[in-house]
Amino acid sequence: MTPHPNALTDAKASRPLYRRADLLKLLEPQSIAVVGASARAGSFGERTVSNLSRFAGRLHLVNPRYDRIGERSCHPSIATLPEVPDLVVAATPLEACEGVVRDCVAAGVGALVLYAAGFAETGRPERVALQRELVATARAGGLRLLGPNCIGVTDYVRRAEISFVAIPRPAAPPTRPAVGIVSQSGNLGFALAQAVEAGAQVGRVLTCGNSGDIDVADLVAALAEDPGCSAIALLFEGMAEPRRLIEAAELARRNGKPVVVHKLGTGEQGAQAAMSHTGSLAGSNEVYRAAFARAGMVLSESYEGLLELTSFLAKAPPPRAPGVAVVSTSGGAAIMAADSAEAAGVPLPQPGEAAQRVLAARIPDFGSARNPCDVTAQVLTDPASLRDCMEALLADPAYGALLLPNGYAYDFATPRFAMLGEIAARHGKVGCVVWTSQWLEGPGAREAEAVPDVALFRSMGRCLDAIAAWQARAAAPAEAAATRASPPGAREAAGRMLDAATGPVLTEREAKAVLAAYGIPVVREVLATDAETAVRAAGETGYPVVLKVESPALPHKTEAGVIRLNLADAAAVRAAFGEVMSNARRAAPDAPINGVLVQPMVPQGIEMVVGARQDPLFGPTVLVGLGGILVELLRDSAVALAPVGGAEARVMLGRLKGAQLLSGFRNLPGADIGILADIVQRVSELAADHAGRIAEIDVNPVICAGTRQIAVDALIALSRPEPGSDG
Repeated sequence: MTPHPNALTDAKASRPLYRRADLLKLLEPQSIAVVGASARAGSFGERTVSNLSRFAGRLHLVNPRYDRIGERSCHPSIATLPEVPDLVVAATPLEACEGVVRDCVAAGVGALVLYAAGFAETGRPERVALQRELVATARAGGLRLLGPNCIGVTDYVRRAEISFVAIPRPAAPPTRPAVGIVSQSGNLGFALAQAVEAGAQVGRVLTCGNSGDIDVADLVAALAEDPGCSAIALLFEGMAEPRRLIEAAELARRNGKPVVVHKLGTGEQGAQAAMSHTGSLAGSNEVYRAAFARAGMVLSESYEGLLELTSFLAKAPPPRAPGVAVVSTSGGAAIMAADSAEAAGVPLPQPGEAAQRVLAARIPDFGSARNPCDVTAQVLTDPASLRDCMEALLADPAYGALLLPNGYAYDFATPRFAMLGEIAARHGKVGCVVWTSQWLEGPGAREAEAVPDVALFRSMGRCLDAIAAWQARAAAPAEAAATRASPPGAREAAGRMLDAATGPVLTEREAKAVLAAYGIPVVREVLATDAETAVRAAGETGYPVVLKVESPALPHKTEAGVIRLNLADAAAVRAAFGEVMSNARRAAPDAPINGVLVQPMVPQGIEMVVGARQDPLFGPTVLVGLGGILVELLRDSAVALAPVGGAEARVMLGRLKGAQLLSGFRNLPGADIGILADIVQRVSELAADHAGRIAEIDVNPVICAGTRQIAVDALIALSRPEPGSDG
């Protein structure tokens, strides 16, 4: 059996990722030159020089209009500088950018930041072309270019604050490996960084504007290899080659660094043009989620929770147990924690015997000596009781984390955070403080952020969601390349059938023949061109039967009224034949009609849809969900990049909201998960093998009852040849 190719690296990117070594002159410059330095208050040049006043390296100013700016000499050009700077920052208008790029290349500068806007983001062809020319010149000269339309970057460790905006500043540089922020939006990236004012441990802020040369994938890859970075928070909009971002995330995973992503722009315009159920369900947002999951990235559903989740993953060791203990001085906060844990699917098991004895001894009878644990306000007069309870719970092997709601933002609570961190560190676990006070920056918040083994959250729901993501990330297997499930020769056999297709959509019979080549079980059928042939076929098949009109112009048969089910005798078949043919001619008067398919009526079972789609950015994807005629109403599906292995297919099935149906529900029989996962894998292999030829596959429904699982309808739409191609 041959292994699957890596689904994420099949396509050739326009260029390799830049790595940390490629971007050192940008990320760790020893010398910086500001072109367009100015004495005019409020100008980009003046603001940049002011921000760089704390830079420990060598700072040079360039502007032919000045001999000096303040206490610093100012040079007329890059060529007249006393050294070749590692990095140039261009605080110049658009019209001057071409000259700056050429001067940097001529001097051998390593990196350039372009602030100027008005390039490709305008959509104007001449401005798009100008940006392309600048990038081409920079790349040809070995100059790494960040921007244009870029706010800049900040390194809090080296105090290289390269931007024209007011830089949020921590009270002190981070003292340990810290979070790196990567953002396509400069405004939102630096807005996230303002968390440093409240004590968040952020090491770098990297924004890339138009991403003419350096893009978010390069910045993630560089941070993946940065020893000063412990986790990466990514604010992502989109890119033409998102597989490069996935490659960067996989590099981060290999280096043990979580990448947490919040995706902006989750519209589904691409799904509107889809002709199948698969296409309507596997929209662009679902495919991005699938790609993020394949690369081990963690999704933050909200912008507000992005930095919290990243900071938590940066601090938290691998979970030692799935359970979470809650210790609260408020019964209400304990109830809130229980509600959020249930919503997030996080278990709150009861303590073991040893911990239970401690709780019973240290908590008054008007409290609650169970999980969630209400230690009451009595800890104010007996602080040691809180320590004893937290110690007992974190020593309990049932718990991997302890959650401490903080109801009041007052100084007396602050020592609790250091105490929680010390106990958590000793047991190799993590503490979570949930700031329920609405005095968001009140006393204690900065201190909680500073504790290495304690994560601070300002939402109970976000805290439990973060714990769920932490647990899921640890539980996700790094699946090795899967062996193919499809039989030898399947690719070639299906290719011959696709070559023989005469239209853009295969008939149901043709589509099921392709599926059968991949070993996917399909219902048997006979094509009848008149009523009497249909009656004979029904007799040979055995009643009851199903009649379906076969026409490439009628891919959605239910809507056209060309299906009849559960026909019990010859008279019913004759009548149904006339009805469906009449409906077909009315629905598509000029369409070719091949006849009527006669199929056995498959017994009742769970109806599933399995499909695939060619995504314009990621290539072939596979989908599984609850199927039948309500497929788009239920919208319960899971998407992955194709091909998938059996283990990943099982994970997809487990993500369905209706997954419980597969284990048996009321009068419906359960389904053998292994067999259904095998069908999903085979459909994914079909889509991946013929990625350039198949646009969509829709197998709906697959009727599942125990080990009997059979596809009773199928659609395969072929890709349209590119203009000028031979296809």
